[in-house]
Amino acid sequence: MNLTPASAADGLDRKVFRDFFVLAAGWWTGATARRAWFLTAALAACLIVNVGINFAVNTWNRRFFDALENTDTQTVFWAVIVFFGLVVCAAAIGVGIVLSRETLQVRWREWLIGSLIDRWIGGQRYYRMGLARTEPANPEYRIADDTRLATEPIVDFAIGLLSSIVSALTFVGVLWVVGGALTVQVGGATLWIPGYMVLAALVYGISMSLLMLWVGHRLPGAVARRNEAEAKLRFELTRLRENSESVALIRGEADERRALGTTYQELVRRWLGVVRRHGHITWLTNGSGVFVPVLPLLLAAPKYLSGEFTLGQVTQLAGAFLQVQVAIAWLVDNFRALAQCYASMQRVTELTNAIDDIDGDFDRNRQGGQGGVVLTPSTSGAVRLDALTIADRSGRVLIDQANARIEAGEKVMVSGESGTGKSTLVRALAGLWPWGAGTIALPAGGTIAFVPERAYLPAGTLRDALLYPAQSLAVDDAVLSEALTEAGLGYLSRRLDEVDRWDQTLSNGERQRLAIARLLVQRPDLVILDGATSALDEGGEARLMATLVAALDHSTLISVGLRPGLEALHDRKLQLSRSDHGAHLASVALRPPVAVATSSP
Repeated sequence: MNLTPASAADGLDRKVFRDFFVLAAGWWTGATARRAWFLTAALAACLIVNVGINFAVNTWNRRFFDALENTDTQTVFWAVIVFFGLVVCAAAIGVGIVLSRETLQVRWREWLIGSLIDRWIGGQRYYRMGLARTEPANPEYRIADDTRLATEPIVDFAIGLLSSIVSALTFVGVLWVVGGALTVQVGGATLWIPGYMVLAALVYGISMSLLMLWVGHRLPGAVARRNEAEAKLRFELTRLRENSESVALIRGEADERRALGTTYQELVRRWLGVVRRHGHITWLTNGSGVFVPVLPLLLAAPKYLSGEFTLGQVTQLAGAFLQVQVAIAWLVDNFRALAQCYASMQRVTELTNAIDDIDGDFDRNRQGGQGGVVLTPSTSGAVRLDALTIADRSGRVLIDQANARIEAGEKVMVSGESGTGKSTLVRALAGLWPWGAGTIALPAGGTIAFVPERAYLPAGTLRDALLYPAQSLAVDDAVLSEALTEAGLGYLSRRLDEVDRWDQTLSNGERQRLAIARLLVQRPDLVILDGATSALDEGGEARLMATLVAALDHSTLISVGLRPGLEALHDRKLQLSRSDHGAHLASVALRPPVAVATSSP
């Protein structure tokens, strides 16, 4: 696994932002637009009202402290009453902000995850990307976690940005009107500075923001590299757990520990790189946090001492200055979160770009002179290979100009030396291999079952595993028990409704027997086996295949990877043989054709 993303850079790449927002903005269009805009408008309204409350509190400060300075008891009393009203309003609008913000975050992420899962699973891209070796590391983490780490901060950034703009417009007016101008004597000349509090707030805030950009511009890249190292460690720990038995049997713990140690040391190194950059930024954030509340007091002190400002005006200006400073310094306060958000955006867009690339493979294949492997329906129920050429992704021919016809109900074995393309042919039959040319016709409207060497068993009950992927199929328990017995798993009949990790509980041979039992239950029209019984001994494989052939006498069967001793169970053999221009396919009769029922044209 490559730890460094191809597009990762020390700074911010505008393309990452553009690609992510093109993807994520889809929530505000289509079927989800009404909900999205309602939540957005509700949140914006709450934020604007919140700024209004802050302005009311700022005005209250002036009147309250002026009343204290003038020992105006009645005004102080009413100010306290008003203050409690402001507290209630502030609490209520805070609840509104929390509810609208977090609901928007949850719903936006819900849509984004659904969109990514649809694109990842749709068209079997989750498999195709692995086949083409273009899948980014840990796509499941990108979908599950990076969507949250990318969307939640964006909402918070939007909240901060809107609040900052409205606050800046509101409280700059306070600084301008209340602060007035400053008159300074310089070398016998009088210098008049209008709106000096506004000018000070702007100069300080912009200077700090620019300094933060300069100091922290390498942080996003460091965070992205750290996240890749985190994902690699999780992947290796998961792989060790999934292969724990194999590692334990060969006593591989020492090597696994060394490999994990190397990975973790690299993760620590990258974490320390992020820590150092956080330290650089903290010099600015902490220093500014201490200095900002004092700066407006220092600026207002001369006019207060000269009697031009009242105590209430000083406190109002200090509060307004702080609000303006928070607005201007929004980037300073959010740069760390922006770096984390950017890194997650980058990982999500890498996945979507990989999905787009795999979709373009077929078009590039055509432009390179190949028409692509085309799947068409066969109304006769036969499986046909018409001028089928299968190539790898680089264009090297694996199987050249294969022509074959497998009648409905026929049992055919595909054989050949290792590397002649038997498994690749199965992938092409499944519609998973786009590279090449020619046509594959499969029975129209018929059910097709592909059984690979490692049978997939979903999490859940044994019943679910037997019926997968047709869980809605109504089948009596007696049928399920009979299928398990015929497959040599009768001892599992009592556990049909038991929930377990069957893919880990059962041995390789038991998983393969369960996959055959699934066929005995579902009885598909076309069955394609690819090493589906390889974990069984010869006797067990022969008995299981004989049971399957007898039970599915009307189904078409294509077997790949069976031992030669099972040829007698098949009508024909399709032999793949090597040549200089890719393997060739030839038909060899094994026994006289048997009478089978065929579908009507």
